[in-house]
Amino acid sequence: MNDNASEFRRRPRRRVPDTVAVVDCMTGRAVGRLGNLSETGMLLMSGTALVDDAIYQLRFELDGPGGTALPIEVGAHLLWQDDANAAGQRLGGLRFINLPESQRQALRDWLDQPGASYA
Repeated sequence: MNDNASEFRRRPRRRVPDTVAVVDCMTGRAVGRLGNLSETGMLLMSGTALVDDAIYQLRFELDGPGGTALPIEVGAHLLWQDDANAAGQRLGGLRFINLPESQRQALRDWLDQPGASYA
């Protein structure tokens, strides 16, 4: 990504330090893992192509304070997808369209943790 691309983001994105599986709530299948995350969207790293311009209901868990699980379930719109550098891997940018306020606040708290690495 070029340096100018980050200027168009509305919110800073935090790198996800661990492998966090992302599950399609409609099928119960893992569709990939988180690459980075913001209050308004995420980068999905996947082994399969998703449906262009589709709406997904996704679920993932972040590490919360004190090692507690922080479950997030979100409606997301696939804005773009492209091949990754690794063979057979895809990257997709999704914008959140439905995130309950309680989970949005928990996500804000996670994003604001000290020592966060931003993408």
